[in-house]
Amino acid sequence: MFNSYSIAHFIQYFILGRYIINSWKIFFLISIGWELLEIMLPFEFARESILNKFSDIGINCLGFYMGKLTKKNR
Repeated sequence: MFNSYSIAHFIQYFILGRYIINSWKIFFLISIGWELLEIMLPFEFARESILNKFSDIGINCLGFYMGKLTKKNR
């Protein structure tokens, strides 16, 4: 399930993969940690179905992977 935030997720994790984070373990901690935190946040943007949370993690993985692929210094 994709929504308007899916593009933002992809871009954010692409940037993390390309410029900031090198470790898949740290990536998963941040990605899954954020989705768990959203469950507790009282804001409208954080209200989404469990299916959408899994979709977000999938988009995050794709963005991070593509960012790592385009990194010049592997």
